[in-house]
Amino acid sequence: MNDTVTTFMRETLKEGLATRPPAQQLLFKRMYSHGDLEKEINAVVDDMENEKLDWAMQQVQRSIDRENKDGKTDET
Repeated sequence: MNDTVTTFMRETLKEGLATRPPAQQLLFKRMYSHGDLEKEINAVVDDMENEKLDWAMQQVQRSIDRENKDGKTDET
């Protein structure tokens, strides 16, 4: 993946995660921060391997879509 694409993906992921409730951000940290649950969410995204960005974006988008469909925030 080229640098422009990965930068765009990271920024988009950060924007999406900023809209997620704390419980979902914590789950994201458990999956991608290598056990450091105190790490700031943007730092987690910055430190992710490029190969994991697409899947992470899909997960966040599904969460947003589910909230929009249900009209509420999914806390898990």
